[in-house]
Parts: sequence; C-alpha cells; structure tokens
Amino acid sequence: MKRKRHGSEQVIRKLREADAELSAGRSIGEVCQKLEVSEATFHRWRLKYGGMKADDAKQLK
Repeated sequence: MKRKRHGSEQVIRKLREADAELSAGRSIGEVCQKLEVSEATFHRWRLKYGGMKADDAKQLK
C-alpha cells in the first residue's frame, strides 16, 4: 500500500475534525478510522500540532 504524506495544513484540518468527532462522543479508534490514520499517527500529530492554527503551520515550513 502506498503511503500518504499529509501537509501541515491538512494535519491541522484533520485534528480539528477529530476534536469535533471526539466531543460528539466517538471513540479515538472510530475517529482514526474515519480520518484514515493510525492511532499512533493521531497521537503524534496531536503532540506536534495540537494547539496550532493554519497560519502557525505555514511558519513551520
């Protein structure tokens, strides 16, 4: 299977979507399945990009 590489803006967008799903009562496993990422990737993204906005991500580049 070919790997996908997500840009920082995409990661932040997916994390916001995940936060909305988690607040609606879904489990982390269900959210990761919907986002098509593993739980490890989700937690790594949350550590790295947790409180960022899209403008902050552009500065990372």
